[in-house]
Amino acid sequence: MPNVPPIKGFHSVKTSGAVCKSALPEKQDCDFIKQYMLEKERTRLRNEQSRILIRLEIIQSRLKDIQEFFEEKTGQVLNPKQKKFKKKNSDEEKTEFKTMLIDY
Repeated sequence: MPNVPPIKGFHSVKTSGAVCKSALPEKQDCDFIKQYMLEKERTRLRNEQSRILIRLEIIQSRLKDIQEFFEEKTGQVLNPKQKKFKKKNSDEEKTEFKTMLIDY
């Protein structure tokens, strides 16, 4: 068998993984790409924030309605006399209106 020498330089080839360099070179063009991508992300996050704030307002108003309902119902259970008293007050408010006869 002939003695074949190994290929010179084959074992000394440096791959991008061994060198630990970025695939994108550090050039001015990359800064524009990064700036564009960051601007897109900022726009997306701002839109998401506004949607979340709107949703939060809806949730808070619903929680407030539920809390008022529970307070009203617990008040009626604890003090049933107030319920009758409230009806009397509403009757008194209705009597404040005066009726008048209108001739056609």
